[in-house]
Amino acid sequence: MRFVAVVLTLLMLVSTALAEGWEPTLSSHTYGPERIIAVDKASQMLIMLERKSPLREVRRFPCTTGQSVGDKLVEGDLRTPEGVYFVGPRISRKLDWDLYGDLAYSLNYPNPIDRINGKTGGGIWIHGRGKTFVPRDTRGCVALKVPDMRDVADGIAYGTPVVIASDLEWTQEPGESEITAMALSKELDTWAANWQNRDEAFFNHYDPALMTVSEGRSFDGFVANKKNIFAAKPWIHVMVDNVHAVPGPDYWVTWFDQYYRTPGKVSTTGKRFYWKKDEAGQWRIVGREYVPASESLEPKYLAAKTEEVRQVIDVWRSSWLASDIEGYQSLYTPQAVQGTRRGATHIADYKKALWAKTPPVKVGVDGLKVTSHPKGLQVAFMQTFEDAGGYSDVGLKTMILTPDGGSWKIENEQWRRRR
Repeated sequence: MRFVAVVLTLLMLVSTALAEGWEPTLSSHTYGPERIIAVDKASQMLIMLERKSPLREVRRFPCTTGQSVGDKLVEGDLRTPEGVYFVGPRISRKLDWDLYGDLAYSLNYPNPIDRINGKTGGGIWIHGRGKTFVPRDTRGCVALKVPDMRDVADGIAYGTPVVIASDLEWTQEPGESEITAMALSKELDTWAANWQNRDEAFFNHYDPALMTVSEGRSFDGFVANKKNIFAAKPWIHVMVDNVHAVPGPDYWVTWFDQYYRTPGKVSTTGKRFYWKKDEAGQWRIVGREYVPASESLEPKYLAAKTEEVRQVIDVWRSSWLASDIEGYQSLYTPQAVQGTRRGATHIADYKKALWAKTPPVKVGVDGLKVTSHPKGLQVAFMQTFEDAGGYSDVGLKTMILTPDGGSWKIENEQWRRRR
């Protein structure tokens, strides 16, 4: 019953929005994208905006939108949808010159929010128009004169956000959007941390009822699948970067690059999350879209993990230099291998006897390099050593580190003396 009530309430809100129209003010907040295409249906203008500290207008072009006034609701209503959309692939088939000119790009209508709101239809494009150009002359698309469409195409790329509104303004001030965008960025960080920690709180970031509507399948299946993965994997790493956010009518969209790593799988993908507030005022994810990532996050992941590894190696070095056997042993997995020694206990017993006879006086670590390894990370560095008895050596130390909660432990350690 709650599900039905939610849907009916949303449909009532859609009808109200249809009558009133959406009239946003785009602001220059920190998480805004570098470029936005803004379509003002009232003035029949397409405006290209850039956020170059602060937001500024690059160019504007006359455009023509749907023949009927208002937000799109059903297929064939001749209205242009209002909300936040994204530039999709260029239409590759032969185009009717009068209707579409020679350039057309799809938009992702209906987006997850549109599906939640029960909107129907599709095939909404930004395109050229070869015939006589007049206002409000499309079946729902956004059309420009052919030369203008070519100029716009030069300045947009796949994934560029397109904000379509009944009437819109923009400001160079961050405004209240700064607060909301920052809050959503923090929500994303917590979401990633909960996922990485395989925490049940991960599922609380979603609205199950609205996710079920937007994706057309039960949210329970998503939960069951994720729990199976949580149980099967010894560790999961999740990193998000390149976070952007834009407000829509009664919702926000964030998009970002995601790095996911677990034994046997590494991936970088782009995601869009659509957020709405629940009855308690908490932001919840209500829809998702998967898109290509804007960059590979492997280098950033390794850079972040290198700093974590440095801390582990610093503790390892300090424990060795101080003959701290408990601290030293705690850095190894129970089944760790060190040369011919097997197991952390065997490794610790060997070191304890050795240090009692001739304690170390110098342990140097130089040129640390961290790379990915199927079990976690491979660490290599040049190690210099001296003990109280006058013995010294220099060689290449190689370690395999595996994740252990929020830190790392040594799984394998090998040393080769420099000749």
